[in-house]
Amino acid sequence: MVKEETKLVKEASQEAKEESTITFKKSTLWKFSTFLFLGLFILSIFTGGFNNFGGGLTGKTIEDTGDSGGDLVASPGKLPVKITSEDPILGSKTATIKVVEYSDFQCPFCARAATGSVQDLKDSDYFKKGQVALIYKHFPLNSIHPYAQKAAEASECANRQGKFWEYHDLLFANQESLDVINLKSYAAQLKLDTTKFNKCLDNGEATSKVNKDLTEATNVGGRGTPYFVLINKDGETQAISGAVPFNYFEDAIKALQ
Repeated sequence: MVKEETKLVKEASQEAKEESTITFKKSTLWKFSTFLFLGLFILSIFTGGFNNFGGGLTGKTIEDTGDSGGDLVASPGKLPVKITSEDPILGSKTATIKVVEYSDFQCPFCARAATGSVQDLKDSDYFKKGQVALIYKHFPLNSIHPYAQKAAEASECANRQGKFWEYHDLLFANQESLDVINLKSYAAQLKLDTTKFNKCLDNGEATSKVNKDLTEATNVGGRGTPYFVLINKDGETQAISGAVPFNYFEDAIKALQ
């Protein structure tokens, strides 16, 4: 009996030690986490926020928060957007503000933007009066959209025959059918020279252009599609992420005028 009681006392003592050790470890971990968070918070104040840890971009992004109220336009920056004669442009080439769209033909949000805010942009006085133009660049999310790369290349093959925007519209209208056979059939529908188109697509003649756009999209802050960068004649930029309402574009345009 005495031995059993002694055993129970020892076990109770051991459990108490273990509980004390666990409590101490939790307390120490909590204190360490608190000091770590406090240090990061103070650091974020001097570096402009936690978003700056990703790469030091100078341009700002207007995110789709689901709330259309408040000041949606961030301070202008200068993102390294490069517009060349290879890039398809819709609207006046002398427009003082260019809206550069980085997009993916297989992305449902890009299709939503095409018939939503992008269409609203085309219908706006900014566009009709030649103040704003639209430029398309490729941002295929190949890891989740297996047909996006070839669709982008096909649109560039169509661009070589002056039919980019018509082909662009067909692709977004037929997002569920973007295999190579269908890509070639769309070229025939638009009465393109299918021999040249098929050669361009089969030989990957537009691959480098698509890949160059993709690299630029990530360099200017794109993390998903659609992603827009508005740039004025002075090189100042505003960035918009997502299929957001047109008022986001209006606010960004006003900030760049």
